[in-house]
Amino acid sequence: MAAPASAAASVWQTDRETWIEFIGPNADRYLEHFAKFGTEQAPKFALTWNWPAFLFISFLWFLYRKMYLYAAVYAIGPMVSTYLTGDMTVGIVWSIMAGATGNYVYFWHCREQIAEIKKAGWSDPAKREAALKESGGVQPYVIWVGVAFYVLFLMMMVKMLQDGLQDGDQRPVKPAKPATMTRA
Repeated sequence: MAAPASAAASVWQTDRETWIEFIGPNADRYLEHFAKFGTEQAPKFALTWNWPAFLFISFLWFLYRKMYLYAAVYAIGPMVSTYLTGDMTVGIVWSIMAGATGNYVYFWHCREQIAEIKKAGWSDPAKREAALKESGGVQPYVIWVGVAFYVLFLMMMVKMLQDGLQDGDQRPVKPAKPATMTRA
């Protein structure tokens, strides 16, 4: 009985190393969250929180983690929602959704990508490692894209404040109180 248990442990260890290699930076933190989602064979949703997906422009986090479809959804969705509703605060709802579901979405992304790599049956460890790094990991350039967005955002805010102050110089004149009628 000891042999099957050790075989299962070595398979898990190999899979864990594959997941760590695929995830890249902060793999241990993500694996802690992923453990809450059940097993790889029987996943279940559990509410977790992802601060980077919430705090930063959400689509940038998805892009950073190479989840291109979700990046597109989170880039276009808030703009379309704001346009349709006319409510500028709708982006907060999208950020909350990204923060609440980001870890689970990332778990599924990793699971599917790793399964594809395993299915390809890379017998050469160097090719398998290259496939894991190509499909997984992060896009470092996205950090600079985020910095550019924040600089652009700050410039727009400063411009809006300046325009608002210029308009503020032309304060509306307070209407005079109506004269009271006196009896003669």
